[in-house]
Amino acid sequence: MSIARNCLMGLVLAAAGLFGGLDRAKASDPALIEAAKKEGQVIWYTSFVENQLARPLAAAFEKKYPGIKVQIVPGTATDLLLKLLGEARAGGVRGDVHHGGSSLWPLLKADAIEKYIPDAAKDYPDNLKDKDGLWTADALYFLVAAVNTDMVSPGDEPKTYDDLLDPKWKGKIAWTNQMTQGGAAGFIGTILTAMGEEKGMAYLRKLADQKLINVPSNQRVVLDQVIAGEYPIAIATFNNHSVLSAAKGAPVKWLKLEPVTNTLDTVMLLKGPHRNAGKLFIDYSLSEEGQKVVREAGYIPANPKVAAKVPELKPQEGKFKVQVLTPNMVEEGLPKWVAVYNELFK
Repeated sequence: MSIARNCLMGLVLAAAGLFGGLDRAKASDPALIEAAKKEGQVIWYTSFVENQLARPLAAAFEKKYPGIKVQIVPGTATDLLLKLLGEARAGGVRGDVHHGGSSLWPLLKADAIEKYIPDAAKDYPDNLKDKDGLWTADALYFLVAAVNTDMVSPGDEPKTYDDLLDPKWKGKIAWTNQMTQGGAAGFIGTILTAMGEEKGMAYLRKLADQKLINVPSNQRVVLDQVIAGEYPIAIATFNNHSVLSAAKGAPVKWLKLEPVTNTLDTVMLLKGPHRNAGKLFIDYSLSEEGQKVVREAGYIPANPKVAAKVPELKPQEGKFKVQVLTPNMVEEGLPKWVAVYNELFK
């Protein structure tokens, strides 16, 4: 009788794990793998460059888990968010996995996100994951100052944020006018968080007197304009973009003005039709194996055990301090950062 009862309890617990959440299931858990294979596919809404990262990561996952296909739904972050919100209003999202720092809160408010704590997340520091399982960082971005090395000699390079206030830089500093965590707003957030409200605002007012050049485009375009010699210096550019361009002979160098703004690309489980396959895909993408695919694609892996392709791009190896802007900080602070931009820099 006790044997039968134990067997019954085992079946109940297994069912609860498969259909009630698998909140802490391991990627190697045979029950999770079997459930994912029965679903047969995972639908991934992604704004990663398709041929650079999305397809290689999908192919690596399919090779590890035969029988589970990854359907890539590509698009810009904004377009995919609108698509998912439309699906949520129509009765339920079709996607199983999505990513992106700016998508989290709108999707959460639309009841489109399933809480899930990936097994691989145990290796991640607290500021790279949500304790309740809403998100985990899958790639890192470091927003830095960059200079045209033909126009700025090593002795003239700014070493601190205060150096940007030198009169010689007036009217010569460019940045993107994007009001995102990875644009001007994120830079403002870093200054206010690192320096404190009073000192931060005092600094930003002085920086505004430098007459920064607002470029109506993204960080890559701003950096390309620095490389072309239109401006000698820019702030809020991605450090990996400078490294990639310098490797091709471009006259560009990124600077370690501390703290460097650290923004996150976060992966999240959606309330889609293939949640077990979605969990398995998230586990794989965050694992050392999956993060090496992220690295080889030229992105900066979030897993602390996986170095960047150019190790110095990450703070530990590059020996620079960062200010991490988590999704929670961005959700709370972004309206204020935008308001400061509109007041001082617009």
